[in-house]
Amino acid sequence: MHDLSGRICLITGASSGIGAHFARLFARHGAAVILGARRRDRIETLAEEIAASGGRALPVSLDVVDEESLAAALDQAAAAIGPVDTVIANAGISAPGRSTDMALDTIRSVFDTNLLGTYLTARESAKRMIAADSRSSGRGRILLIGSITAMQTGHGESAYAASKAAVAHLGRNLAREWVRQGINVNVIQPGYIQTELARDWFQSEEGKAQIAGFNRRRLQPIESLDDMALYLCSDASEHMTGAVITIDDGQSA
Repeated sequence: MHDLSGRICLITGASSGIGAHFARLFARHGAAVILGARRRDRIETLAEEIAASGGRALPVSLDVVDEESLAAALDQAAAAIGPVDTVIANAGISAPGRSTDMALDTIRSVFDTNLLGTYLTARESAKRMIAADSRSSGRGRILLIGSITAMQTGHGESAYAASKAAVAHLGRNLAREWVRQGINVNVIQPGYIQTELARDWFQSEEGKAQIAGFNRRRLQPIESLDDMALYLCSDASEHMTGAVITIDDGQSA
């Protein structure tokens, strides 16, 4: 079920956190991974690590809000390894703060990265999958990374939560649009995980209080996403598209 041999997978936001974790995971399961991020030094180091473990990885400089950057990265991957048939649209940013205090540029940056960047990543990848006859192969897989904040209300995350709610509905719409093109689009919504994005917060007293308020009083391990991500990006998920799946260790229950 989890054999990804022969798949070529673009992962955005691969320089840290969930993106870097999925890159290692997918490489171990046989996929060639395209590591997309702006921090070139980090993805080069990660590519070397994956290669040393017997995997195949290609670092590509990538800015998800730049259409030309995405196109160049996908073209580079096709020339070096082959056309991408699997995508994890993971790049995202957070900017905590009360909505009345947040600068307009900050709000735009959150929506541009989390929503527009996800939209462009999926769109540019789908164009190439369709050109490679995904309709006949049925092997196109696009996984969007959302968040449980899409379903919750809280203090200081309005822009982030709204952008992730939009990602969930984007996934459903793209799944419907490409359902006859052999491309499956699904969304997973993780709970709170201690990645680089959230480390400082969860080490603060306020963050520790938030963890204490979770039903299981703990952060979700990043490995809890593995099986579902592998399944949704494998041939085994042929009949699954348009799903929005929450995996949060009961945090939102």
